Amino acid sequence: MKQLKLGIIGMGNMGSSHAKNIAAGAIPEVLLAAVAEREPDRLAQAKAYLPAQTALFDTPEALMDSGLCDAVLIATPHYEHPELAIKAFDRGLHVLCEKPAGVYAKQVREMNERAASSGVVFAMMFNQRTNPVYRKMHELVNGGELGAIKRVNWIITDWYRTQVYYDSGSWRATWAGEGGGVLLNQCPHNLDLLQWICGMPRRVRAFCHNGKWHDIEVEDDVTAYLEFENGATGVFVTSTADCPGTNRLEITLDWGKLVCENDKLTLYKLDRNEREFCYDKTVGGFERPSATVHEIAAEGENPQHLGVIAAFAGCILNGTPLTADGAEGIRSLELSNAMHLSSWLERTVDMPPDEELFLAELNKRAAASRHKTGTGAVFSTEGSYGS
Repeated sequence: MKQLKLGIIGMGNMGSSHAKNIAAGAIPEVLLAAVAEREPDRLAQAKAYLPAQTALFDTPEALMDSGLCDAVLIATPHYEHPELAIKAFDRGLHVLCEKPAGVYAKQVREMNERAASSGVVFAMMFNQRTNPVYRKMHELVNGGELGAIKRVNWIITDWYRTQVYYDSGSWRATWAGEGGGVLLNQCPHNLDLLQWICGMPRRVRAFCHNGKWHDIEVEDDVTAYLEFENGATGVFVTSTADCPGTNRLEITLDWGKLVCENDKLTLYKLDRNEREFCYDKTVGGFERPSATVHEIAAEGENPQHLGVIAAFAGCILNGTPLTADGAEGIRSLELSNAMHLSSWLERTVDMPPDEELFLAELNKRAAASRHKTGTGAVFSTEGSYGS
């Protein structure tokens, strides 16, 4: 193959954006062969702006069975991601999945197992991994030159959303339709970066406030405390109601501190390892190791979604690396599952969280989920979605 024939499943905000970019030639190695959308109005809208040679289908299965595509990009509501990915694997189609990987880890684990046995390429749309600032943080933290992590703090409250946003779809901001709020919709990127840069914590205690700032049934304000295997601790704070919000990631290590804010990375580098300095009997009780401040240049482009799709195509066509392997999607989901479960049970949760217990608690909330009228969507406690 010289060009990857891609089908997009789901023509909502993200699916339609991907389709327009590919149709415009933004990724030369990818041909938009087909799209699938159950909602007739959206399908009609897509027909108006897509090239005539792009086939349109009213079900994902019809697209997958058409023989027109080598791969699919799944951009449907969250519950459907694993189900559709497995159907694609069974048909020998490569899969690029929008975040999150799913709603509950048990289902995503099955998806990962099926991906591994299928032999196809499986990738996640973690586009923030293309950001050179986060790539540099990953390099510095995992390179070892700054020592062990001691503390992580991420205030990520610039996900502001209005009530109009939440009212824009019957599935949105419901336990049955979306499976969660800010943790599952806005923060999968941040949770992925947190584990990618710092590793997975071993324990989580979280406080998730449902509908604190909006008329919704899911969480829109979260504060979580994390404990890591080496004794390091972390705090993760997020909300969709802070305006103006903050996006500040701060990582303290043996040799100083990294701060990422306003697209700028700053290193406060100590002249001595703090752990060694602390126990040096020749220094005074109030002395501190001196530090120099460096603004770290993060080189390279930031192609975001286009870069992830191009890397996906490159892996299939030429064997080059993916931006994020699909199997890694379970990690950020385990973090959000743990935060939800901790808040629901009002206790600390060990990682990985109990998958059966989480699903039982989620199903309780999905069963009581309110139905929102407006778009004609129908969903069940299992999370199936249709028009």
